[in-house]
Amino acid sequence: MKKILVIRLSSIGDIVLITPVFRCLKKQLPNTEIHFVTKESFKMVTASNPYIDKFHYFSGNLSVLIDQLKAENFDFIVDLHNNIRSLRIRKALKKECTVVNKLNIRKFLLNEFSIDVMPGRHITTRSLDTLKPLGVTDDGLGLDYFIPTEDKVTISDIPTSHHAGYIVYVCGATYQCKKLPLHKMKEMCAKINHPIILIGGKNDADEAAQVAAVDPVKIYNACGKFNINESAWLVKDSKLVIAHDTGFQYIACAFQKPVIALWGCTSPRLGFGAYYGERFLQKKGSDFYIDICLDLYCQPCSKGTNHCPLEHFHCMEKISIDKVVQEVHRRLYR
Repeated sequence: MKKILVIRLSSIGDIVLITPVFRCLKKQLPNTEIHFVTKESFKMVTASNPYIDKFHYFSGNLSVLIDQLKAENFDFIVDLHNNIRSLRIRKALKKECTVVNKLNIRKFLLNEFSIDVMPGRHITTRSLDTLKPLGVTDDGLGLDYFIPTEDKVTISDIPTSHHAGYIVYVCGATYQCKKLPLHKMKEMCAKINHPIILIGGKNDADEAAQVAAVDPVKIYNACGKFNINESAWLVKDSKLVIAHDTGFQYIACAFQKPVIALWGCTSPRLGFGAYYGERFLQKKGSDFYIDICLDLYCQPCSKGTNHCPLEHFHCMEKISIDKVVQEVHRRLYR
């Protein structure tokens, strides 16, 4: 039996975006053992994936990790991170490999000079391209996310007002300039005519509490109350998801939920937009989801920042909340 090592050290969104790689490898190369190396902090995101046979977690000491990987005697390496650490792993293991093209120079030109020479291919598609030397192709089935039974959220875990159905608003983001300012969050949630659950981490709880205060019955603040998998379950059971540029946008895609993605300092032109798989979109149509991105001359400006470089934050401030609400209601009630 052959062994293949897949490398992707971070982050939640990036790991979800490469899940078709594991599925396609396992299903198209059935006599192959698939190993995955990532950061230990992302264990919860990956541990239940049935297409991965063994996990290796990086907890800060790369030399220890490399010694563990050498003992496995892999036949092939798929490097989907392509940074200094993954290069060190590849050099140490001395095995045949394939490496994703992260298009760093092209992304730099787009971020810094608004010169768009991006190829228009999603990062998931480019990750699947790395499997061509193995004879593995894209199955068109989109992303995966697997939740263990112990992380199931029951109806009793959410307010009675939301038992008949709700939408999820992923109100958090890693960087401030990736998310709507507070006053626009409040305006949006006030105008949406449907129960809403706010999800995010503990760091988002205080801001989310201010949003929920707009209508405490309609809006339930779940930020910091559920772990990643439990929050993913809330997404799974939702009718629709509103998200900034975060990992939960892709978790929503994995559960084939309609997504309304709000873009600030980043842009789907960087190759990281919603991804469902061609076979699914052929049935549902391309308007199943929408990227709300103003495509200003200064957008995108970075992979993430906490302060607008031009100090106006037009990319989020000028988003029409009425347009967002219209798109929500159109998908809920059509």
